[in-house]
Formats: sequence, C-alpha cells, structure tokens
Amino acid sequence: MDATATLSAERLLRRLEWRVVRRLDGLLQGDYRSLFKGMGLDFTDLREYEPGDDLRHIEWNVTARLDTPFVREYVEDREITTWLLLDLSASMGFGPIDRQKGLVVAEVATVVSRVLTRGGSRVGAILFDTGVTTVIPPASGRNQVLRIAKSALDQRQHQRGGAGSVTDLAALFRAAAGLARRRSLVIIVSDFISADGWERPLSLLARRHEVVALQVSDPRESDLPDVGSIYVEDAETGEQIFVDTSDPGFRQRLATAAAEGQEELEARTRRVGVDLHGISTDDDLVRALVRVSELRRRRRR
Repeated sequence: MDATATLSAERLLRRLEWRVVRRLDGLLQGDYRSLFKGMGLDFTDLREYEPGDDLRHIEWNVTARLDTPFVREYVEDREITTWLLLDLSASMGFGPIDRQKGLVVAEVATVVSRVLTRGGSRVGAILFDTGVTTVIPPASGRNQVLRIAKSALDQRQHQRGGAGSVTDLAALFRAAAGLARRRSLVIIVSDFISADGWERPLSLLARRHEVVALQVSDPRESDLPDVGSIYVEDAETGEQIFVDTSDPGFRQRLATAAAEGQEELEARTRRVGVDLHGISTDDDLVRALVRVSELRRRRRR
C-alpha cells in the first residue's frame, strides 16, 4: 500500500513548513519574491523597442500598426495573483512508492502557495487529469493553502487514466488563459507527457502572463535498473510491452531516446518563450526551488 495514501493536507503542510519553508526562510531571508524573479508585473505603458528588451513583451498589434517595434512596460504589483496549473494525470503515479511524481506536484503546490500567501498574495489552482477536474479561485491565507493541498492529494488517489487516454496539456493551457483575466504569475507543474499541439496555447499564455514551467520527473523513466525481464505499462494508455532490462543495449537505447526527447521538449518550450526547470522525485525540494530561482535570475541579467 502507498504509505502516502492517508497523508492529510494538514500533515503535509506541517511537514513542509518544518522541512522546506523554514529552510527557505533562512536562505532567502523572507524575500520569497526572489524565488520567481520578475513575477507580479502590471502593464503601465508602451515604448519603442530597444536592443536587449524581452521579446515576450513586444506589443504586436501596435508594432504592426506603426511598423515600428513597441514593447510593454510593467511595474511590480506587490499583491500578485498566482495560478498553479497542476498536472495530476495517470503518468504522475510513476516513481518511488513513498514519493511518486504526483506527491512532488502536491508538495510544490503546497510550498509555493504557502510562501506566496504569507506575503499577502492570492493563489489559485487548476487541477488537471484527462481534463480540468478542479478550479480553486485565487485567495490568500492558510485555509487556501490547505484547500489546494487537499485537492492535489485527493486527485492523485483518483487518477483516471486508462486505455486510450492521453494527457492533452493544450486543454489545460486554454483553460488557464480563460480563467486568468488579469496579468498573473502562472506556474505549471507537470511531467509534460502530453499529446502534441500544446505549444501555441502555451505561447498565448506566455504573451499575457509570467509563466514558470516546472517539469517533474523520475530518474527511472530514463535509466531502468537491471531487474531482468518485466512487463512495462504505459500509465495513461494501459499499453504493455515486455522488455529485458538485463540487456545493456536496451538500457542504452532507452537512455538515448529519453535524452533526445528531453532536448526536444526544452527546445519546444524555449521557442514559445518559456524556460523549463526540472524537479526530480529524488530532489531535495529546497535545493530544487533555489536552483529554479538562480537560473531565472541569471536569465534576466
């Protein structure tokens, strides 16, 4: 039995406050905004493009009308709204029994919503499986954190999946675009195992909002241990194949295919103006979040 099956939202939050939030306090000295540098921006004005400006801030309608590139200018809004897009589809059930990818999603959602609501920010969430299952409107406070944590924990126990079902992240991104009316920070937490066609909806989302993409993975997805001949099942479609994990050639082909797929995924997200940050089931969550912060800070220098 999954030891985390009976984990309550309150227990999860208390554990993360002690093991993660307290350590982040020491590292960041309360400056949680630096975790997602550049978030919480409100549109204020337009000006002509200058070399070095963020291409995502180009105002295309004005640029086309005046035949001169213009960019949008923003100022920080201290009470930002954050939307968490939480992929809890069947593939998130992969990983160690005590920390599957779905639990990492719940942990990230709980930590992020806790540190942001402590500063007065409002956080909402959209939970996704084979479609949007739950929408939690933005709010602040500890009860909102518990609401998000409980929904994530509940859903990972009722992942639908099954024969023929394939995650379509395009539907999640379109739903977010419809719900997030005001410019917001949008944090995607997903393994990005999805049907094709999600790039354009993600691009449209990134044009209007500050988007952070966190890819949750497990090392065994690309590096199978040598456990002999076994059946491997696709969690989303139910398809099974028989493989010999003792074959070094098979394990090498799997690792090569996984590396090529990851490289292509990162290229696709870059093309739509979104950086992809990895969080593994083996990761220490504090180190993982600080790593995301450092990478985003370097990119904006």
